[in-house]
Amino acid sequence: MRYLKYGLMYVLAVIWVIPLAWTVFTSFRPRDLIVASGWSFEFTLANYKTAWTAAPFGLYYINTIEIVFGILALQLITVILAAYAFARMKFWGKDLLLMLVMVQIMVPPDILIVQNYQVLKMLHLIDTKLGIMIPYFASAFGTFLLRQTFKSVPYELEEAARLDGCNLLQIIMKVYAPLAVPSIISFSIVSISAHWNAFLWPLIVTNSPDNRPLTVGLAIFAHASETGAQFAEVTAATLIIALPLLVGFFAFQKGFINSFMHSGVK
Repeated sequence: MRYLKYGLMYVLAVIWVIPLAWTVFTSFRPRDLIVASGWSFEFTLANYKTAWTAAPFGLYYINTIEIVFGILALQLITVILAAYAFARMKFWGKDLLLMLVMVQIMVPPDILIVQNYQVLKMLHLIDTKLGIMIPYFASAFGTFLLRQTFKSVPYELEEAARLDGCNLLQIIMKVYAPLAVPSIISFSIVSISAHWNAFLWPLIVTNSPDNRPLTVGLAIFAHASETGAQFAEVTAATLIIALPLLVGFFAFQKGFINSFMHSGVK
């Protein structure tokens, strides 16, 4: 059974790697050999040069970084404060409000696209980075994750901090937040991955290259490269977009896994 288990793991790993390996292989192939039969050892970097110059991927990178880390910064503020409120504070309707927050985890964000778009239109935030970020400034998943972590913190630590003269905000930032670092890292990984790869909402909200993230830019670039002979440029552009996440995963794989294990997310 042990060998069968490991054998199944290797099979699943190979299945997962095949699309990535094909993308890497295709991105280095000369465009005239993509649809040709036979095998050759010809490789080139021209596909990456062509893809980078054919679309403003540098601008898309800057937009994506601003959007992703802007969302994460606001999310960390809101989820830490909300998690403390649900974990330690007592107020009327707390359980009902927590239940409503948890329901949001089960509601797909795409359902609210029309309503969110109408709100942004009234606020004149269409085709802006802020318009892309606003619907994600709060996170039900992050609130629940940190709430569970805060509930495990001994209350005596908070009492000791109060005796030392700390106010409420200092207690949260100096007692609870440092003890929840593994959970914060886990949530940050999920948030960065999700919003780096977000496509539908940015596609609807943005109209100009000045505010488009990488995913929308790639879709427009791929739409302009519909013939099979241009698969090489499209796969090269795909790797240009996915490279930061791939490098981050392989470089910090052990830290990623440990953060999830410490936070209780398996």
